[in-house]
Order: sequence, then C-alpha cells, then structure tokens
Amino acid sequence: MSTSLWIKKPLSIFTANQQNAGNGIVIKNGVIIELVASNHEPTQPIDAIFDASQHVLLPGLINTHHHLYQTLTRAFPDSLNKRLFPWLQALYPVWAKLQPDMLHAATELGLSELLLSGCTTVADHHYLFPQALTEAIDIQVSAAKLIGNRVMLTRGSMSLGQDDGGLPPQSTVQSDAEILDDCQRVITQFHQQGEGAMVQLALAPCSPFSVTTDLMKETAKLARANGVRLHTHLAETEDENNFCLSTFGLRPVDYLESVGWLSSDVWLAHGIHFNDQEIKRLGAAKVGVAHCPSSNMILASGICRTKELEAAGVHVGLAVDGSASNDGSNMIQEVRQALMINRLRYQADQVTHLDALFWATKGSAQVLGRDDIGELAVGKQADIALYNLDELRFSGSHDPLAALILCGAHKADYVMVAGHWKVKVGQLIDSDIDEIQARHREAASNLIL
Repeated sequence: MSTSLWIKKPLSIFTANQQNAGNGIVIKNGVIIELVASNHEPTQPIDAIFDASQHVLLPGLINTHHHLYQTLTRAFPDSLNKRLFPWLQALYPVWAKLQPDMLHAATELGLSELLLSGCTTVADHHYLFPQALTEAIDIQVSAAKLIGNRVMLTRGSMSLGQDDGGLPPQSTVQSDAEILDDCQRVITQFHQQGEGAMVQLALAPCSPFSVTTDLMKETAKLARANGVRLHTHLAETEDENNFCLSTFGLRPVDYLESVGWLSSDVWLAHGIHFNDQEIKRLGAAKVGVAHCPSSNMILASGICRTKELEAAGVHVGLAVDGSASNDGSNMIQEVRQALMINRLRYQADQVTHLDALFWATKGSAQVLGRDDIGELAVGKQADIALYNLDELRFSGSHDPLAALILCGAHKADYVMVAGHWKVKVGQLIDSDIDEIQARHREAASNLIL
C-alpha cells in the first residue's frame, strides 16, 4: 500500500515496547512509519484514516508452535482423557493416513482460524511424511499463500519408529538421508531471508523419542550451514524426561547439549520440566521456549516456569500447539489461558495481562528470531490486529486492554499483514470461509474412515 494510512486514536493500544502511540500509528508501504503520541497529530502526510476509536490495537499476534494437520482430529474419541504418550499412540495410526488434500485443507482452515483471532504469523511443526505426503512443506506453502499469514514452516522429522524403540509407527518414519535431503530442498526452494519475509523455514526433528541422535546432530549442522533455526519438543512431560534418562542416560537438557542444540538459534516447544540449573543453562544459551498453556492443560503436562525462564534470559513466546491437544487455533484466547495458568504458579501481581500480551507479540518474535514483527514501532512490519468491545462479555468493563484478556476476547474485527487488510469486520476478505470449512469437514471424515 503506497498511500499512507493513519490508524487513528485507538480506544487502547499495546505496543509491546512501552512507546507512546496513544493517538495511533501511520502505515505506508507495508511498514509503520510513525507512532502518533497522545494529543498529537501525524507529522507525515496522510492519505487515508481508519477510525480506531472503538478498537483496541495490538501488534499482530505470533504463534510459535502448532501442528496444523491436527485440526482434522479434534476431540477424537480414542485419544480423549489420555496422557501424552498414550495420546500419541492413539493418534499416530490415524495421522499416518494423511493425504495431500487433507493437509492442504487442514492448513487453510487452521491459518484462517488463527488469522480471524488476530494472529498474523504462524510457526507450524509438521513432522509426518508418510509415503503419500513426502511434499508436505510444498503443500503448506501453497495453502499459506491463499490465506495470507506469515509462516515459519518447520520441516519436522521422525526416524525412530516402534521397531527401533521409538513411539511412531514405522509407516510414519523416514531414513536420515531422506529427511536431510528434503530439508535442504525445502530451504533452497522456499526460505526467505530478511525483513518482511512471508515464508521462512526451520528444521525440526520431532522429539527425543522419535528421532535418532545422529539425526539431531546432522540436522543442526545442516540448519547452521543454511542459516535457519532449529526447533523440537522438549521436557513436555516427566515421561519424556524418564525416556531420555533410560534411553540416553541423560536428562533432556543434557541430551540437547550433547547433540549441539544448546544454542540461541533453537526454540523448544513446551519446556515444562526443567530444574533450576537447567533453566540457568538455557538462559545462558538464549534458547527460546514456546509456552503452550491450553495443550499443557488438556494433557495435564504441567505448567511452564515462564518467569524463571525469562529471568534467566530465555525468550518466552506463546503457542496454541496442535489442534488435537488444544483443541482450537485461537491466539487471543491463548493469551487469556496463559494469564490464567500462570496465576496457578505465581501470585496475581507477579504475572499480568501485559506479560501474557508480551509473550504473544514481541516475546514470540524473539523466539522465532525476528526483529521486524511483534511490536508497534517505526520501521516494523505493518502487522496489526484490532478488536472491538461490543459483545456482552465486555459490557461494564472499564480498562479496555485488560478487558480484552480478562473478559475473553475470541475474535478480531480487523487484521492487517504487511500493510494489507486480511480481515474486515470479522470476515476473511481473500477467502471463502464456508468453502474452506466444507472441504475441511470432508477431509476430517475421510481421514478416519
């Protein structure tokens, strides 16, 4: 958008950096060119105005960990009321039957659901590559272009099947050579460098219980040779800690260090069961952690030690996790969940709605290694979400920003990515949500036949 747009005088604003933008922001050519302080007017020429006086303005929310294919298996009967390992064992045989059209439908629907909640950047961890789905990343790139979110697509992997002591069925695992060759291919074909990137790649062996030690080491070498980040699940449950001890003779953080992963180019999903010394080591290495409140509650995995991790120097971001362990894909609801679950570990004055909003914005950007998104500041990408407070749940509220979280906002009214409107009046403007949902429902039904 080459014209300048003033998002004028929002009802409330969260910049994620404590800068004064009380009278709004000015956007041009896809970036923020001015913060307009309270009681001030823009110093830049203005071509158009968006009256935000009835809206709360946030940076676009950033989801640091997801499994979009899992939107096809929400509330799946065989996986209900199970711990992580039995839950996975109930679902792996179903997921092994994924077909290309199913993944495309799942990716479109999940990204749409996230965008409608105000989420402008999505990191997805796809690690299932059965014979019918060897080009899964290509499919996800195609779907993401249709919906319009920024994406960090992590080329996941599983190489340790049940025959070799892992959890996944053999039909879902690949050889190390197959995995590494495809990792190089998708990086070369799809990864974008620099500010404003819409599609980025990272490499993401699924977990210590589904890949070999050699693959962890070789993946790290490949990622660093190509300048991309690394991601995996770690310390989600005590069962995982026990698996690492029995299999490797190491706790998860020791294992992480042994394979060359204790580094600032790494972020971890969940990161719940760390001891004090491990938190210090993670902080010293500037590792990132994707905090997944809803998923951790569904599976009774535990509560991430967010404040201790932050104090140690770990970057903490927010994530909805997979839609089979959430069972939704709604980032603004996840902000509230983050506040609530942390109030079970910390006192009310130790973690606030502002902390939760920071995790979902600038904190998440730091986890993904990006400094061009996640906050409202001059030179940052024009990724924004606007919420109105005209529902019954907000009636009688007095602090608009606090009300957004405490009263349970669940949808954005307007969403912009890179200076382009993607949601207006709560509706996708580039896609037919009814058609997306119809294809998704059909795919979900076919998957469990």
